[in-house]
Order: sequence, then structure tokens, then C-alpha cells
Amino acid sequence: MKVISYNVNGIRAAIKKGFIEWLQTHPADVICIQEAKAQQSDVDTKLFNDLGYHDYWFCAQKKGYSGVTVFSKIKADDVKCGTGHQVSDEEGRVIQLDFGKLRLINAYFPSGTSGDLRQTYKYQWLEEFYNYLQQLRQTHPHIILCGDYNIAHKEIDIHDPVRNKTLSGFLPQERAWMDQLYGNGWVDSFRIHRPDPHRYSWWSQRFPSVRLANKGWRIDYISVTEPLQTYVKDAEIYPGIKHSDHCPVFAEVDVDHLN
Repeated sequence: MKVISYNVNGIRAAIKKGFIEWLQTHPADVICIQEAKAQQSDVDTKLFNDLGYHDYWFCAQKKGYSGVTVFSKIKADDVKCGTGHQVSDEEGRVIQLDFGKLRLINAYFPSGTSGDLRQTYKYQWLEEFYNYLQQLRQTHPHIILCGDYNIAHKEIDIHDPVRNKTLSGFLPQERAWMDQLYGNGWVDSFRIHRPDPHRYSWWSQRFPSVRLANKGWRIDYISVTEPLQTYVKDAEIYPGIKHSDHCPVFAEVDVDHLN
């Protein structure tokens, strides 16, 4: 299964920038979209269906905000919207799909950049989600967790760790959450195959030159539970794809031979 995770920063805007044409190149079997910023009724889903994709949506109650979508050439056996946490579910942050023995989760983690209230909520969300994931692992050992985590984990994952150390997305408590995740049953699929630096998935739109100079952050991840680690055959980041201030991240997982 070839999987892509991609924060499109508004799917309607991405479509105007060539998102459908990119899908025609068949970049993956399953494409997890974050920050769709649309209701399903706002988008002509036939555009995706005609390319062979099933589409699964979990939209925020607030129009034009947040939301996660999955386009899959493989029909899901089951779909679950949300985690049962009220604010998160109202904001359309998590959708889950089952493919045989595999549970795929597409999540849009909150950002704390708009102020202290949202940063406080981000910490709450992280705690709730971590507990949810660890409980889920008891019944679903094979999980792929795609998403915009809104956290750069280590210094290698950000272009200027010194100047950015006080910014949301690279705060000690956020990075400690990533340490906790990867120290307790989860693996960063990208770092299995790509130990090299200067590999980023997001660049600030405030200063367009920073993308040209590759002054970015790696905040988009495809994580897998430890039983899946040996099944991750490849991983990559595609900075040349530019429908958004993020770019797609990729992993290939051999799900056909799961024990």
C-alpha cells in the first residue's frame, strides 16, 4: 500500500492549483488530506471518483475550517469518524479507515500559533489523542497514523532550531510528546529510510523566499506501530509538489503479508 499524507490548506484552492492533475499521475493508493476547509457538498467528488478513488470525509462543523479527507483506490472495510472527544470531533480532526488487518488514521493536529488558548487546547488534544492511540493499539496492533502533527520533532526536522525554540510547533512539551509516542510503540516511517537532514514538509507563506531557500519544518508524518516497522519498504517527501504551503509525505507499507 502506497500512502501519502498531505495538508492541502484548502482542497478547493488546491484543485485550482492542479491537485486533480497531480492525482492523475497516480501518486499513491491512499491519500490522506488534512485541512480540507470544505464540506463534502462544496466539492465535486466525481472528479475523484472518475480517477478511481473512493472518498471519505470528516468535516468540521464550522464551514471553511479544518477537516480531514481520505481518497483511496482501495475500498475501506469500515470508516470511523472522530475519537469521541467533543471539541476534536466538532473540528473534524480524525478519520479512521480499516483495510483488512490494517487501521489507517488520518489526523489533523491542532496548531497553537494563534495564541495561548489554542496552545493550551493543543496540549489537551495531544494528551487525549495519545491515550486514545495507546488504548487502540490493544485491539489494533497494525496502525498507520498519517497527518499534519504541527510539531517538528528533533533539531534535524527544522531549519533553525535555535531561533525557533520558543515557537509553537517546536516547544519542549510538544517535542516531549513526540518522544513519548516514538518511545512507546510507534515508529517514524520517514526516518527508517531517510536519516538525512534538510528534509522538510512545510514552509511559511509569510516569506515566499523561505521555500526557495528550503527554510522549512518537517511537521507532517506517517507513523506506524512497531509491528509494522519491518513492513515499511520506502518513505519520501515531495517538496516539488506545490498546491499548498505543505508538501506531500509518502510511505510504502507491505500490508499484504501482515501476520
